Amino acid sequence: MQLGTGLFTAQRRPDDDRSSSEIYDEILALTETVEDVGLDSAWVSEHHFAEDEYLSGTLPALAAMAAVTDEIEIGSCVALGPLYDPIHLAEDAATVDLLSAGRTTLGLAIGSNPTEFDVFGVPREERAERLADLVSFLDAAWSDGDLAYDSRFHDVPTDVSITPKPANGSMPVMLGGGAKPAVRRAARTAQGWCAPSSLSIDGVKKRVEDIRAVREREEIDGDFTIYVLQHGWVGDSREDAWERMRDGYLFIQRRYAEIFSGEPVDELSAERKAELKEQAIFGTPEQVTEELQAYRDALGDDIHFIFRTYHPGTPTEEMTDCVTRLGEEVAPNLR
Repeated sequence: MQLGTGLFTAQRRPDDDRSSSEIYDEILALTETVEDVGLDSAWVSEHHFAEDEYLSGTLPALAAMAAVTDEIEIGSCVALGPLYDPIHLAEDAATVDLLSAGRTTLGLAIGSNPTEFDVFGVPREERAERLADLVSFLDAAWSDGDLAYDSRFHDVPTDVSITPKPANGSMPVMLGGGAKPAVRRAARTAQGWCAPSSLSIDGVKKRVEDIRAVREREEIDGDFTIYVLQHGWVGDSREDAWERMRDGYLFIQRRYAEIFSGEPVDELSAERKAELKEQAIFGTPEQVTEELQAYRDALGDDIHFIFRTYHPGTPTEEMTDCVTRLGEEVAPNLR
């Protein structure tokens, strides 16, 4: 079982008076800590036009993270595939992969927020088809020779060679989404799938079984990684851990409620807050280990857990301590 962290989103809570540069410096410092303490990966995510300055420059951020690390996997969890020009994405992602010496995973999803689609001029009802088209485009773009792919949504000549190519000739693409079509799209066309944090262990297990069945039935070869995403914290006690993550965690969740709906959300309901607390994984290293082992027992050893310790506005030293304890006191128990 591999263990990583993030999602580094650069969000700013209203009570945070730091400059944007200081917040980005914090992300790079935390990324260095991720590698120093022996964790396996560090991840960013993407949204646009957000009042809290949610990270929009996914690939530039990954390039900077590649420059301050040597060994860990870095990736997007997730980038909003339908909003990208496919040539620029193929070029930029390959560039990041070269800068990281082949350590980059490109995570993509269909997106949701109506404002993002409106401003980018992309019909929201086409998002699933556009993502599928993009994955096929990337596969062709990173292959040797000319593109040889006729995109349904982008007028690109098929006799052009897109450069550079990724470090190993290709790079893994991971797809997000919990609905059956999204899960099966990942099984058939990608090299990984990420379970959203809203899914229970049983929900993740059901979808993983479906992925494995699809790939076996259709005789799809090659490596395929199951990523599992969940918020959490490692502290001195369960109460201490919750207190340290609570404000940043609930801020993120309120903002996600706005992003996904496209409507303002002034406050999460008490019921929703209780549900989110129940969903998160937090406590002592022993308590966190026990909960992560439950995922390993249900899904097998070959999963990659992305433990979300980045909660905006939480003091940097507290997040550094949490990441350190995750790497030094939790990760060794899962290997």
